[in-house]
Amino acid sequence: MRRKRVAPAAAIVGLCLAGAVTAQAEAITGAGSSFAAPIYGKWAEAAASSTGITLNYQSIGSGAGQTQIINRTVDFGASDAPVSADRLSTNHLVQFPTAMGAVDLIVNIPGISIDQLKLDGPTLAAIYLGDVFKWNDPKIAALNPGVTLPSIAIAPVYRADGSGTTYVFTDYLAKVSPGFKSRVGSATSVKWPAGSGAKGSEGVSGTVKNIRGGIGYVESAYASRNSLVTVQLRAHDGAFLKASLDSFAAAAAAADWTHASNFAVDLNDEPGAASWPIVSATFVLLPTNPTDAAKSAAVLKFFDWAYASGDPVAHDLQYVPLPASVKSAVRDVWRAQVHGPGGAAVYK
Repeated sequence: MRRKRVAPAAAIVGLCLAGAVTAQAEAITGAGSSFAAPIYGKWAEAAASSTGITLNYQSIGSGAGQTQIINRTVDFGASDAPVSADRLSTNHLVQFPTAMGAVDLIVNIPGISIDQLKLDGPTLAAIYLGDVFKWNDPKIAALNPGVTLPSIAIAPVYRADGSGTTYVFTDYLAKVSPGFKSRVGSATSVKWPAGSGAKGSEGVSGTVKNIRGGIGYVESAYASRNSLVTVQLRAHDGAFLKASLDSFAAAAAAADWTHASNFAVDLNDEPGAASWPIVSATFVLLPTNPTDAAKSAAVLKFFDWAYASGDPVAHDLQYVPLPASVKSAVRDVWRAQVHGPGGAAVYK
């Protein structure tokens, strides 16, 4: 196996991640991105003893995470789909990235093993449009010379819940397929022309495993942790790549943070022969006017620890850490934009 197995993180990280925390530990709550759930769970385990902060994180999808922080039912929201500047301003939110990760394609095809199958963006879009519906279709066969492909139906599986992973995946397909862009578009939730829906990464992977001919998309950390049957994808510059930390990092290196409003950088289909084509930052949403400044201070203390000490955990889970310059810029935004009821900066 090419992938490194790591200890599971719960899909719903409803954890009082204790370690050696004291009775005075500060508890914070977050909800949203399933894409980020593995790293937030492991960061919480690693940070508890040194920060005194416990985290209850619910992996409920980016759309629900945005709703919960807008309604102020959690201390922070998490989303892979960046929020527009107008929506941030209207709801008094600040947005900042925490790490970068990738989306993998998983399949259940008789006789096909991990990374044996090759796909490109236009063919993948055609599958999810319902225009390519047999695994031995000439378009797929042309990408896989010498591979015996069965004459069975393709069963596309997609996220039924509002999902940042769906946003990242559909943004990629819309970039590489004009037909997908015009017929489906990109969003956390879209009207799929073909396939069946399942809730969360667990639902997508479980459905793919149970359907002969299934194909689905999940975050790379989840695929790696569960040793799912992944595929190679053709990069923007033409090479077929296996999903790996090196190929994710190659895509992340091309990020244009300087011109990204509210850090909403787009990493899909980046140039470079070694760049994995479906990569995204994942974001946290935090009130700029918290009614409980202590809670927001604890949230920022937690992510400050993650920036300072969490990179090894990120690497182990197949995420790419943020550049030091971006972390510094985020801390400046914390100081400038997040203030308690008296107007004092929450992060100092």
